[in-house]
Amino acid sequence: MKKILLLSDTHSHIDDTILKYVALADEVWHAGDIGDLAVTDAIQKLKPLRCVYGNIDDATARLEFPLHNRFMCEGVDVWITHIGGYPGKYNPNIKAELEANPPKLFICGHSHILKVIFDKKHNLLHMNPGAAGKSGFHQVRTMLRFVIEGDKIKDLEIIEIEKRV
Repeated sequence: MKKILLLSDTHSHIDDTILKYVALADEVWHAGDIGDLAVTDAIQKLKPLRCVYGNIDDATARLEFPLHNRFMCEGVDVWITHIGGYPGKYNPNIKAELEANPPKLFICGHSHILKVIFDKKHNLLHMNPGAAGKSGFHQVRTMLRFVIEGDKIKDLEIIEIEKRV
């Protein structure tokens, strides 16, 4: 069993509230637009991190993290990328691979809009945790927390950090 904290779009922001949730997880997954690598450094001091770079990330972040991160977590095939789209509107750059070899869990960021959708056509769960940072149009900073046990994804929680003023 693994307790996962999923976040995205920190845009160089890390705070004690985010780190409190990091400490409660077994692993942290970041779906891009990290900003300053001080964010990922702070997370990695506490927990293992799986991360991808996003469109705002610089060359240093792109050397440290991949554009796509596909891996197995327990019995779940996971694919994380920053600009992936969502069911019915997947990014054209990944659509063919997604259709040919769909993961069980497809994660992206970029939109700053929290979405969890089951894609019946591809038999996968799509997650976008919204944005944990303070930059962007989103009104509420959000993250997701869930458990992977064997081949099951369960106990999904939405974490609302704060309403932006």
